[in-house]
Amino acid sequence: MFRKTVFAAALAASTFVTVAAQAHPRLATALPAADAVVAVPTKIQLVFTEALVAQFSGIDLTMTEMPGMKMGPMKINGVKATLAPDGKTLVATFAKPLSAGTYKVDYHVVSTDTHRIEGAYTFKVK
Repeated sequence: MFRKTVFAAALAASTFVTVAAQAHPRLATALPAADAVVAVPTKIQLVFTEALVAQFSGIDLTMTEMPGMKMGPMKINGVKATLAPDGKTLVATFAKPLSAGTYKVDYHVVSTDTHRIEGAYTFKVK
């Protein structure tokens, strides 16, 4: 009986550690999506699997290519990231419309577990 109790306790503890270790926000959907080719977007929406902490979450946008021009990466100024009312959607708006080219979205988010998660993807504007 003692062995069964110890085994059950050990199994429960390992299950808790596994679940706790996986409790980080993950990107569920993105608009524009990764590798998409889109008309001029009015915003970027990133939906995560957990509620985010607004003051520690954000989006940076960089133009990496422009049709007909060789250039180095150019950070887009005037990008404002806010948290939507659902608490899981990070929305970035732009000060002016995006020009045709390739863009890299770099995001960083923090949920209530206080771990910073970072990621990136690219999309193209026609």
